[in-house]
Amino acid sequence: MKCISNVVIASIFLLFAGCGSGAKKESAVNGALGKDGEIKLMVLAPGHFHASLLQKNDLSLLNDSTIALISDSVYVYAPLGAELEQYLANIDQYNHRSENPTQWKERVYTGTDFLEKMLADKKGNVVVLAGNNRDKTRYIFESVKAGIHVLSDKPMAVNKENFHLLEQAYDSARAHHVLIYDMMTERYDALNIIERKLLHHQELFGKLETGTSDNPAIYMESVHHFYKEVSGNPLIRPAWYYDVEQQGEGIADVTTHLIDLVNWKCFPEQVINYLKDVDVVDATHWPTELSLADFARSTGMDAFPDYLGKYIKDSKLQVYANGTIHYRVKDVNVALKVVWNYQAPQGGGDTFTAYIKGSRATLKTVQDKSHQFIKQLYIEKGNKTDAVAFETALNQAMTEIQNDYPQVSAKAVSGKEGVYLIDIPVEIREPHEAHFGYVGKQFFNYLIGQDLPEWENSNTLAKYFITTTAVEKAKENK
Repeated sequence: MKCISNVVIASIFLLFAGCGSGAKKESAVNGALGKDGEIKLMVLAPGHFHASLLQKNDLSLLNDSTIALISDSVYVYAPLGAELEQYLANIDQYNHRSENPTQWKERVYTGTDFLEKMLADKKGNVVVLAGNNRDKTRYIFESVKAGIHVLSDKPMAVNKENFHLLEQAYDSARAHHVLIYDMMTERYDALNIIERKLLHHQELFGKLETGTSDNPAIYMESVHHFYKEVSGNPLIRPAWYYDVEQQGEGIADVTTHLIDLVNWKCFPEQVINYLKDVDVVDATHWPTELSLADFARSTGMDAFPDYLGKYIKDSKLQVYANGTIHYRVKDVNVALKVVWNYQAPQGGGDTFTAYIKGSRATLKTVQDKSHQFIKQLYIEKGNKTDAVAFETALNQAMTEIQNDYPQVSAKAVSGKEGVYLIDIPVEIREPHEAHFGYVGKQFFNYLIGQDLPEWENSNTLAKYFITTTAVEKAKENK
């Protein structure tokens, strides 16, 4: 165990200011974590690399005047196989790197009863879940029923049956005074943080429009690719990644981040009750086709496993990874689209397009070839907005943003009147991997204070209500 103070968060996983003792916080810590106030991690069936990212750096948590230590011993419960081997290889790499090596001590159990063993042993008080999504909801439910806090990768539910079990898990979590937390890393991207600030600058953006079914107020489109090469080597995906019953359809997976951003940006700290505030209007889905050669390149396997047989048509694997969702939240019309192609064209990459309409301006995000596949944020003056008033409000908003991000500026786009690039230098944008540190920081802060706000719970349930309802509607529309 370690206590590290006065270290910049970019160089360690977690950091809170202060070091000492405090009776109020100590009581909260003891109530949440046991008499020793120590956070003890367990990792269950780590089938996704996000599980290891949470351990990329030493964890030391300092908040106000209380120190909560995170044990270097991590208890891993998982079946034998390539996924466990990859997780342990990542941890070993972190432990043996030359710069800032970690000192994790992995205690591994590989029996087929790994879930039951974890629940019986209960050697930790927080379980990390990042793997096969088919069983994830059950793991969440069983963990909270046993009084264990849950830090879970998305998605936490991929179908309606999962969603109903997730509802029960939240009820159980309240009864057992434990937390469930979804790893929503996109909240910590600098572009999203800055857009959120601009969106709530009323003199600049105005009021969020409601839009219509044909012309939504909020639109997001995300395009990804199954086959990628990293440093010249293919990114190997597990075969189950292509089984929508295990991984989830595209509209049950990637859209979790998009819906979370809608809630977090447009309705900050507001409770969204899916029974009252949400209406899933329509959804569609369609498959991406993979040949056996495509599948082999992506997974390293020379044959389709039997469980994928029902998805094979004319010798091609049909993966329902693409889809659209149209829903309303608090009367605001939202449209989402997610696409998974097999491989990007030469010189291509993942793309993203989004807009949010206000009464005075529209915020747009673009990631495509013309932007070197780097997300860029624009703001566009509304047709009825006075140009001078708009520029004045923009200057005021940028002055406020520069208090936190001094390198950020607004630049008029040549040839496009009333359109400005919100220039966020790449140097100040942290990589996706770094965002897991901020997620962990927030989760452990809530854990110590036992003050997770109700909107976090209600909005998570609303998110998975939308995705799982959309899957059902898409199937009905086939």
